[in-house]
Amino acid sequence: MTQTKITLYTRKRCPLCDKAKLTLVDLKKDWDFTLEEIDIESSDELTELYGLMIPVVHIDGEEVGFGVVNKFDISNRLQEKKAKSKS
Repeated sequence: MTQTKITLYTRKRCPLCDKAKLTLVDLKKDWDFTLEEIDIESSDELTELYGLMIPVVHIDGEEVGFGVVNKFDISNRLQEKKAKSKS
């Protein structure tokens, strides 16, 4: 089974992004995933795509949250993914 990858799209000086990162780091205590953080300002395309939505969270390429990132919602998505991979 491949490792689950969570991607956090963020930018500097973004308090919501900082909170989202703390939430994801906290979730790593209970879930096995790699966390990749991408600054949207590194790409015009990403800035255009996510500029008004950040932070944005993807699990294995699927957008699962943006703005205020809820720990419970992300945990539920990880649980659903785990259940699907077993069936």
